[in-house]
Amino acid sequence: MVGGRRGQSVSGAAVRVRPATPADVEQIHAFIVELALYERAGDHVTGTVPLLAEALFGATPSAEALLAETDGVPRGFALFHGTFSTWTCLPGIWLEDLYVPERHRRLGAGGALLAAVARIAVARGCGRLEWHALDWNDLALGFYRGLGAQRLSEWELHRLTGDALDRVAAGRGEAPPGRGFPVAGL
Repeated sequence: MVGGRRGQSVSGAAVRVRPATPADVEQIHAFIVELALYERAGDHVTGTVPLLAEALFGATPSAEALLAETDGVPRGFALFHGTFSTWTCLPGIWLEDLYVPERHRRLGAGGALLAAVARIAVARGCGRLEWHALDWNDLALGFYRGLGAQRLSEWELHRLTGDALDRVAAGRGEAPPGRGFPVAGL
């Protein structure tokens, strides 16, 4: 541990986790861009500061965010939203991103952010907290394994975007012969 026990910065100030405010949107967006570069996908960030502000603080927010700080300096963030499990009939939380830049690691910010999201999940009666991690990110995978998180390798993520999303929404999905189901009329 650099700088002392877990949860403390080099200067000795405890990591503080707080809900994001509209004034934090630019910093969160900067962290998102930095995370994308770290994940070797910098060119995939198409979201903007105004879009993020709307998602977090607009008339119908679709996500929430937390910031970890020491000495008033942002050290990382967590962005999450609600889910629902049909199997348990309970709400859940999907942790979309949790990121602490390398220069701020070993301060306890990542663990503090994850613990804060877990507390929110418990307080809201959620049955689960879930997220993805890249298969090459050994640091993150080891961290999550150490917490007791289960790796669900039998589940594969699927995604529709752009033209494919539009095509399926219009009822023109192209399932292989004999597979799939009609989506028209939904």
